[in-house]
Order: sequence, then C-alpha cells, then structure tokens
Amino acid sequence: MKNLGQMLKQAQAMQQRMQEMQAELEAQEVQGSAGGGMVTVTLNGKSELKGVRIDPSLLKPEEAEVVEDLIKAAHADAKARVEREMAEKMQQLTAGLPLPPGMKLPF
Repeated sequence: MKNLGQMLKQAQAMQQRMQEMQAELEAQEVQGSAGGGMVTVTLNGKSELKGVRIDPSLLKPEEAEVVEDLIKAAHADAKARVEREMAEKMQQLTAGLPLPPGMKLPF
C-alpha cells in the first residue's frame, strides 16, 4: 500500500504541474509563417487565432487565392509549433512517472 500512496501523491503533484503548464501555454503566443514570411499567423497555446499579418504586396485582387493558401499554410505551421511545444512540455512533466504503455495525459 505504501507504493500506492506514493503513486497517488505523484499523480496529484503532476496534476498541479499540468494545470500550471496549461495556464502557461494559454498565455504563450506562437507564430507560423508561409511564403517566405509574407504571411504570418499568431496562435495562443490553445491554437486560437490571435493575429494575421499579410505583406502589403500580396493585397491585390488577382493574388486572393495565393493569400488564402498562404494563410492556411501559416496557420498549419503555427499549429504544428503549438503541438510540438505541448508535447515537449508533457514529456518534461511526465518524465520519471511510471505510466503504463500507451497511456496518454491528460486523462
């Protein structure tokens, strides 16, 4: 039973660290870009769109489809960065905690 109590304490501590990490990630902003930086998208840690910057040279009616594609590509880039950062933080958080294979956090 001693091991179970210790494991529960570790789980509680990890839960607290996870809540802190989630708050930290929400406050963090990540940028993704496309077209050599001509379009930049800013997301927060929850992958919510916070800003879009478009190079003025792209703001021509005949460039509308290109701009749309670049915005999608920049968003995908930013989202991948957010997900990588989240995965790295989760790896740090769960390091040393004996989790069964295939078990993912948060529960």
